[in-house]
Amino acid sequence: MLLCESKRLKTDYGYLSLASLFCQPMAPWVIEITKFKTAYLLVQKSCGGHKTQIMYALKNKVQLIGNLGKAPEIKTMEGGKKLARFSVATNESYKDAKGEKVVETQWHNVVAWGKVAEIAEKYLTKGSEVAVEGKLINRNYTDKEGVKKYITEVQINEILMLGEKVSK
Repeated sequence: MLLCESKRLKTDYGYLSLASLFCQPMAPWVIEITKFKTAYLLVQKSCGGHKTQIMYALKNKVQLIGNLGKAPEIKTMEGGKKLARFSVATNESYKDAKGEKVVETQWHNVVAWGKVAEIAEKYLTKGSEVAVEGKLINRNYTDKEGVKKYITEVQINEILMLGEKVSK
């Protein structure tokens, strides 16, 4: 049996799409869907009862590995809570029709609060390689000319410093 067709599971949070999860023989495997906090954990289960975690089907989760474009901008809010803003560049490479390597860079605006912002302030500099995890947030504001602007940012809750130690 192949599980390649699109399936939809009704959950407390809407519909979870199981489209093209696997395109491989499934017998004697079955899929078990377990609610885990705000996510649904997809588990591959053998007839012998052993379970292997397949993937999380989260509604809003972002993981990036890249380099900072500049040092984080730090603001201290009323009450002493810190806010850090910085951008992370991620690179993807592929070969074009001529066989030449092409590198595409995407820039991501990142926001960190509290302890994560303090870590960013203390340890991150321009060029630092980091792995971050968080969620996408959208916000808007009206600029000085009265034009409404929309911004998408990654609000991180975890940060991991990679690469060489960079001195400040």
